[in-house]
Amino acid sequence: MPLNYTEICELIEQGVVENADFKNVNSSSLDITLGRDIYLERPYDEFPGIWSEPISLRSRTPLAVEKKEGQAILWPGNFALACSKEVFHLPNDISAEYKLKSSMARIGLEHLNAGWCDAGWHGSVLTMELKNMTRYHKILIQEWDSIGQVVFFRHKEVPADKSYATRGRYNGDLTAQGVKK
Repeated sequence: MPLNYTEICELIEQGVVENADFKNVNSSSLDITLGRDIYLERPYDEFPGIWSEPISLRSRTPLAVEKKEGQAILWPGNFALACSKEVFHLPNDISAEYKLKSSMARIGLEHLNAGWCDAGWHGSVLTMELKNMTRYHKILIQEWDSIGQVVFFRHKEVPADKSYATRGRYNGDLTAQGVKK
């Protein structure tokens, strides 16, 4: 079951979520805000010779991106990696899931459903994979925008050797991250 308002407030008080505002706690979720760093996908022809190979899942080829600070315009079909202001330190008995706010979906912004946060994930902002799904409208995203919500789940503690703290690649990331090897 998802944690409720009181339990989420306790997580903030315990430092499980840094930079969170108590006014952003809902009945069973925490609204999170967009951080400063936004990485827009760039066309390959802007990086001659460097990005000529196809992206390989097996090789974990990174996307060609351009860093924007504070705001970015997503044109129809544009893809971006963005980060939350909030920093997470999940203990081994709490997992979380990021969901895009419904008001964002109503303007054509989509999150690519990669928002699961395993127990033990720590010291990191959340990286969000965003896409403008409209055909005719630009979408402006800006630092401090209320972009989504996180739902927390308490469960039996996972063994330390199975925790994301031990096995994960994306611990300690304080900006949005592309794919890591």
